Amino acid sequence: MIHGILNVYKEKGFTSHDVVAKLRGITGQRKIGHTGTLDPDAEGVLPVCLGRATKLCDMLTDRDKTYEAVLLLGRVTDTQDISGEVLETRDTSGLSRESVERAIEGFVGRYDQIPPMYSALKVNGRKLYELAREGKEVERKARTVWIYGIDILEADLPRVRMRVQCSKGTYIRTLCHDIGEKLQCGGCMEELTRTRSGRFSAETSLTLAQIARMSGQGNLTDALIPMDAVFGDCPAFTVKKNWETTAKNGNPLPRRAFDGLSEEEGCPQKKVRIYTGDGQFISVCQWQEEKEEYHILKMFYVSE
Repeated sequence: MIHGILNVYKEKGFTSHDVVAKLRGITGQRKIGHTGTLDPDAEGVLPVCLGRATKLCDMLTDRDKTYEAVLLLGRVTDTQDISGEVLETRDTSGLSRESVERAIEGFVGRYDQIPPMYSALKVNGRKLYELAREGKEVERKARTVWIYGIDILEADLPRVRMRVQCSKGTYIRTLCHDIGEKLQCGGCMEELTRTRSGRFSAETSLTLAQIARMSGQGNLTDALIPMDAVFGDCPAFTVKKNWETTAKNGNPLPRRAFDGLSEEEGCPQKKVRIYTGDGQFISVCQWQEEKEEYHILKMFYVSE
């Protein structure tokens, strides 16, 4: 079985689930999971986890993201993007670049966003998009997200191309809709590309065709990102030989379990990567001050 992460560039026309299905066919294994849904009309970075790396899916989904989007002002749709049914068109002739820039800049920072009806969020066990397709609309609670920055790349009104850096859970089409409402002319998302998800960027991503070609040539492993690379900001600790079984069983580890770390040293790093003496990645652990031990956050070792 293959274990690691593929930085996939999802092309238009594919759902995130389509990507997983295609990769199952390419790799011949079922244990694969993606790390954040992209709509079929959107494209860009979609990290996909294989084998033991599927334990990382929830952690990678939580990372900040960067998008490039085209906002089309003057059009309101039921899905908040260009693919939806047009509900209203409004005049945009009175807009100026300055007024549009001010409205967009007003969304930088904390942003209480109401999720769209056409989304996979669940209310009372039903996905919102299922209810929307039945013509139903239900009340949704606003969720706090963060917009770290918006750069206007091009403004040819009524279209604005912008780069958005944001926290997890941000709906860019809802941001486009809300900017349009603030300008009192309406708006929807015309294009969307995710250029970054955490440490994964579009520049180093691979299309499904490229991955299939590498697999056919027998060098797919060259494209795999090791699981421990995700935790590159955490120091690496090597467990002593007589503590390896304890570490592999997921038990707590005191200072004395590690090479180069004495019992007399001050408080260790809060999160660390744990390895065997021969470099095998075991787990990510977190220091618990009250017990003076490292406790497992994520276990990656599996006995073969």
